[in-house]
Amino acid sequence: MDTAATGLTFRDATDADVDDLVVLIESAYRGDSSRTGWTTEADILEGQRTDPEGVRAVIKSPDSRLLTVERDGTVVACCQLEHRGDHAYFGMFAVSPTLQGAGLGKVIIAEAERFARETWGVKEMHMTVISAREDLIAWYERRGYRRTGKMTPFPYGDERFGIPQRDDLQFELLVKPLA
Repeated sequence: MDTAATGLTFRDATDADVDDLVVLIESAYRGDSSRTGWTTEADILEGQRTDPEGVRAVIKSPDSRLLTVERDGTVVACCQLEHRGDHAYFGMFAVSPTLQGAGLGKVIIAEAERFARETWGVKEMHMTVISAREDLIAWYERRGYRRTGKMTPFPYGDERFGIPQRDDLQFELLVKPLA
């Protein structure tokens, strides 16, 4: 999809995108570069957010796609969509820190929801967000997602997900009807 109004092009990620996507995701969430944007997790998690194997697994999974967003031929954002029966899962959402706050996230999540609804016929979009990320949860709530109170534990001890800087991290399920 090409949205002329925003100059964005949406496409499925390929193996050739893996390195660029890892750099994008890491820059949006971890380290000093992430502090340029507002989605940083640098104060609660150190270490990696993802790795080439994790990105490649999403690309290769038959029930998911890694939507890659380009502007002028440069990857500027991405998100994972996974078909899970009557709903889709939304994850691995990253927008370049230098472009955050410009409205791209709203456009991208709307396109992801449209795709899931029209392609898979799902009725809901699900996502998990670290419950301590109140600002991020509030942003999703403004997009129509609701908190469920359903929590899953953070995978402490598995450095593939980062090195926690606090001991109270957990994921909360957010849900949005797509009908």
